[in-house]
Amino acid sequence: MSPEDAEETETLSLLRPPDASVPRGRRVFLAAFAAALGPLSFGFALGYSSPAIPSLRRTAPPALRLGDSAASWFGAIVTLGAAAGGVLGGWLVDRAGRKLSLLLCTVPFVTGFAVITAAQDVWMLLGGRLLTGLACGVASLVAPVYISEIAYPAIRGLLGSCVQLMVVTGILLAYVAGWVLEWRWLAVLGCVPPTFMLLLMCCMPETPRFLLTRHQHQEAMAALRFLWGSEEGWEEPPLGAEHQGFHLAMLRRPGVYKPLVIGISLMAFQQLSGVNAIMFYAKTIFEEAKFKDSSLASVTVGIIQVLFTAVAALIMDRAGRRLLLALSGVIMVFSMSAFGTYFKLTQSGPSNSSSHVGLMVPISAEPGDVHVGLAWLAVGSMCLFIAGFAVGWGPIPWLLMSEIFPLHVKGVATGVCVLTNWFMAFLVTKEFSSVMEILRPHGAFWLTAAFCVLSVLFTLTSIPETKGRTLEQITAHFEGR
Repeated sequence: MSPEDAEETETLSLLRPPDASVPRGRRVFLAAFAAALGPLSFGFALGYSSPAIPSLRRTAPPALRLGDSAASWFGAIVTLGAAAGGVLGGWLVDRAGRKLSLLLCTVPFVTGFAVITAAQDVWMLLGGRLLTGLACGVASLVAPVYISEIAYPAIRGLLGSCVQLMVVTGILLAYVAGWVLEWRWLAVLGCVPPTFMLLLMCCMPETPRFLLTRHQHQEAMAALRFLWGSEEGWEEPPLGAEHQGFHLAMLRRPGVYKPLVIGISLMAFQQLSGVNAIMFYAKTIFEEAKFKDSSLASVTVGIIQVLFTAVAALIMDRAGRRLLLALSGVIMVFSMSAFGTYFKLTQSGPSNSSSHVGLMVPISAEPGDVHVGLAWLAVGSMCLFIAGFAVGWGPIPWLLMSEIFPLHVKGVATGVCVLTNWFMAFLVTKEFSSVMEILRPHGAFWLTAAFCVLSVLFTLTSIPETKGRTLEQITAHFEGR
C-alpha cells in the first residue's frame, strides 16, 4: 500500500457508516438540497435559450435581434463557458473547498443573468451567456462532489441522482416561465435560484472529508453531527501527513487511471447518445404530428425528463448503477433506431434533405396523412428515448464521477471529466448538422444508435457496481485492495 493510500484509508476511516440502528439526521437532505440549487440554476441557464431565442428574433430592438448565426452561438456558447468552468471547478474544489466553491459559482450565475437583463447589443447577450456557462461548469462539478461526500452509502444514489433531477427541473422551469415572461424578465428570474443557494449554503457545513484533509478534526466531527445526527460507531483517525496534490506519475496507478478512463468514457458516451439532437428537434416533431399548440413540446419533454429522473433517483440505491445504465442504453438503441427510421421513411426528395443543413432550420416534411402518421412514430420514439436517457445515462455519469475517484485526485479528475462532457456537448451541438448533411438525417441518428450500443457494451464490461459501498471501498476496488 502506497503512503497516499495509507493516509487516505486512515483519514477517511472516520467516515464509514455507523450501525444501521443509529438514528440518522435529516439535515443531510437539507444540505443536499442547498447544493442541488446549483444544478437547478445551471438547468435554468441551459433551458433559457429555448424560449429566449424566438423572443430575441421577433421582438428585440434591432441592436439585440439575433440572426441565424448569432442565435446558434447564443445557444452553444454556454457549453464553452461550462468547459472552462469545469477546469476552474477542478482547481477550486481542492483549494477553496466544496462549500466555498458552490458559494463562489453564484457570482457568475447572477452576474451573467444581470448582464443579459441589461444587454444593449448582441455582444452583451453572448457575454452574459458565457458567464452563466462558466457557473454551469463549476456547479456541475462541485455539486455532485459535495453531495456524495456528505451522504452515507444507503442514500448516496438517491441524493446523487437529485443533481440531474434538479437540472431537468431547471430546464422545465425555464420552458414554463418562457410562456409568460419575455427574455429580460426571464433572465431576472434566472437570478433567483443561485441567490437562494447563496443564502442557504451559508448555513451548511463543509464536507467532513475535505475538513479531514485539512486536519480540522473538530470541525469534521461537528459537520458529521450536523449532517448525520450521531457520532456513534465512528473511529477518530490519527493525524497524517499533509495532503498532497495530483502529480502525473499518479496516472500509472490503477486506482487513478482506471476510474479516469471510466469517467471520461461516461461523459463522452452521454453526449454521443444523441440527446442534444433529440432535444433540438422536439418542437418540430410535435408540429409535424399536428399538435394544436406545438409550444407544448418543450414542456412535455421537460415533464418526461423530470418524472423519469425522479424514478431513477428513487430506485438508484436498490437497482444499482450498472443495471440502470444498461437498461437505459438498450432503450436508447431501440428509440434512436426508430427515430432514424422515421427520417428514412419521410425523406421523399431534395427539399427534405436540404432542410437539415443548419441546426436552427426546422425539419420540413411533405404534408399529408401519411407523414402525420409517421410523425407519431417520431413522437413515440422521442418520448421513449428521453425516458430511457433520464433513467440512466442522464443522472448516473454525474453520480459515478463523484464516487469513483480517490480523494487526493478528485479535483483534477472530476475537472477533466466535466471538461470532456461540455466539450463534447459543444462539438455535438455545432457539428451534428454537418454529420446529418454527410450521412443524411437517418444515417446520423443510426450512428448515434451505434454509439448507444457501444455504451451498453462499455457498461457491462468496464463499470463496477458502487451501490451500498463507501467511497473508500470503491477506491480500494480500483486499487485491487
